[in-house]
Amino acid sequence: MTRDPILEVHDLGRQAYRPVLELQRELCRQRMAGVIDRDLLLLVEHEPVITLGRGTRASSLPMPVAALVAEGFEVVEVERGGDVTVHEPGQLVGYPILDLTRHRPDLHWYLRQLEETLIQALDILGVPAERNPGLTGVWTRGRKIASLGIHVKQWITFHGFALNVTNGLRGFGLVVPCGIDGVTMTSVSREIGSGEDPVDTWTRARSAVVAAFGEVFAREPRIADPGNLPLPAPAGLAPHTVGTTP
Repeated sequence: MTRDPILEVHDLGRQAYRPVLELQRELCRQRMAGVIDRDLLLLVEHEPVITLGRGTRASSLPMPVAALVAEGFEVVEVERGGDVTVHEPGQLVGYPILDLTRHRPDLHWYLRQLEETLIQALDILGVPAERNPGLTGVWTRGRKIASLGIHVKQWITFHGFALNVTNGLRGFGLVVPCGIDGVTMTSVSREIGSGEDPVDTWTRARSAVVAAFGEVFAREPRIADPGNLPLPAPAGLAPHTVGTTP
């Protein structure tokens, strides 16, 4: 089987969390079965949701789940690694469906590559970014701007990364993000100031992430129509909009 240099990028727009989770799982199954023979990157902006990874600790949820739901957040337990995190409108979430045997079958390498992708994307946006030794994710000026959480089956990846772009960050005040006490969350819009239209910030961030992902993973990104995914899109996939959480 020859290596395919194409990265097929699908912008799913603004979506509820669960249909996109099921889409990832199905794409992963098809990739394992050989039905799909190309790297995919799903980009999405989620409706408010708090996801609980396999490493979630009770201390990361200072509020009962019912109280989080009352605040307008769906709460979902998932198979990815890591602790609790928040997705909300204005946050760019990326779900790579990659076969790591065609890159490097090493989970630590893969996490560092995702971090490098976001660091390079933020550099394009004029936001200085770096790793925080001993922790997963990306920081800028001591504040956390991007989170990672992955799952791998037979070296096929799903779940991925979340970059705060124009979101208001309200949801992060309801939990202990990634289980890190005292962490300060930030976003691209906060770091670059309020002079740019949020839609322009979102568009620039999405383009920067796609370009950086292609560079870091040595793939040629090609924007594809989500309707051309190799299975019917789950019910509820909506047109793209850019929003912020109040």
